[in-house]
Amino acid sequence: MWTFVLLAVGLTLSGAVAAAVPDTGQTACFDTGRGERACPPPGAALFGQDGNYATNPPRPRDNGDGTVSDPVTGLMWQKGFTRDVQWKDAESLARRATTGGHADWRVPTIKELYSLIDFSGATGTARSFASAPPDARPFLDTRVFAFEYPTATGARFIDAQYISSTAYTGLTMGRARTFFGVNFADGRIKGYPQEAAHRPIGWYLRLVRGPAGYGRNLFQDDGNGAVSDRATGLTWTKGDSGDPALRPKLGRTRLGDGRMDWREALAFCESLSHAGADDWRLPNAKELQSLVDYGRSPQATGSAAIDPLFQATPITDEAGRPNWPAYWTSTTHLDGPSAGADAVIIHFGEALGTLGGGGGGPGMGGPGMGPPGMGGPGMGPPGMGGPGMGPPGMGPPGMGRPPPGGPMMGGPMMGGGGRAAPASSIIDVHGAGAQRSDPKTGDPSAYPQWGRGPQGDVRRVFNHVRCVRTG
Repeated sequence: MWTFVLLAVGLTLSGAVAAAVPDTGQTACFDTGRGERACPPPGAALFGQDGNYATNPPRPRDNGDGTVSDPVTGLMWQKGFTRDVQWKDAESLARRATTGGHADWRVPTIKELYSLIDFSGATGTARSFASAPPDARPFLDTRVFAFEYPTATGARFIDAQYISSTAYTGLTMGRARTFFGVNFADGRIKGYPQEAAHRPIGWYLRLVRGPAGYGRNLFQDDGNGAVSDRATGLTWTKGDSGDPALRPKLGRTRLGDGRMDWREALAFCESLSHAGADDWRLPNAKELQSLVDYGRSPQATGSAAIDPLFQATPITDEAGRPNWPAYWTSTTHLDGPSAGADAVIIHFGEALGTLGGGGGGPGMGGPGMGPPGMGGPGMGPPGMGGPGMGPPGMGPPGMGRPPPGGPMMGGPMMGGGGRAAPASSIIDVHGAGAQRSDPKTGDPSAYPQWGRGPQGDVRRVFNHVRCVRTG
């Protein structure tokens, strides 16, 4: 395997912690279909994926007192967890915690919590959610952290959602005040309602202590089409692949407007010569998530969830409304029976989906039932699968909306059996800043499909790209 090791050193600057982004833990390489493959050499097709690069390998240390230290981020974590926690109760639990003899525990931010995700995990090839299949692996390093699949509580095995302190600046499901959480059973970030669950079962909580500035960016415009982040040591293209300034560098991509499938995205960044550098690459999942500004969203600020120093291409989404894109990462998402066919994406615009049944994959439910993670027994949030949660429109009057423009991302949403979903049923399900996954390649006329994606996600074969290099 061709491996390139990239390291960074942490220090504190102006309230932000200058710390490396830890690696995703994904060392294998994958094709665009199911299963692993040998890691390609430089210059070969699909070179540049996550398994080709080792970026700050995690080195968590079990301290033997109920705590785990992470020397890459400088954070200390509880080894264990508290189950069945409501979001509103998390802070008070943190104030009372004394794990390891420390009294300064706090609820982690979404960037702190996501630093723990391990993309060597897999949801496995389950056809039922009643129990974890033998080939399921948590998206967490269980050598040092305690973990459980929550089936003993009556929940589905994929409902291992952990609380963060980060609240979404918009609304999901049209009306729900939302916080972001990480699911260490299925390897995703999504928004969950802040209000109490409809059963006396909530979410998981793992507390953190240490410098509170981890995840805060220290951007500077390099004045050459690149933006450096002094907090992470990463340098980014100022524009995404839809930026007119990068249009001449798209090459022979299929659509030619900045949208690419995963194969094209890898090749685009690997071949990019820009801002006086030619060592650009497609970012891995944790690197790209470090770029999200969770204080911004289409609803709250009328913008993408990214610092205004960056250009973000406006799009017209599947509901016919103005929005901003998701971006590809180099990380493969091992999810379901076709593990290896999807890659991780981070949404810098609203993460869209639909409610209701119709043509979903295994466990998607019948007519009138919410898709996985959107209701049902156990860990699911309140009312997320019942009627009335998907009103027309993306939020209450007065919520900011992005400016018009950008390419159409697809035609009518098609469900199982070829049924078209009305545009009014497509809503912000997961929130800007969510992490999901999309098919690496395929026929664009078949996507997006209503009800085919996890939790009813809108799915796209073609996404935008923002390249990174180690500064």
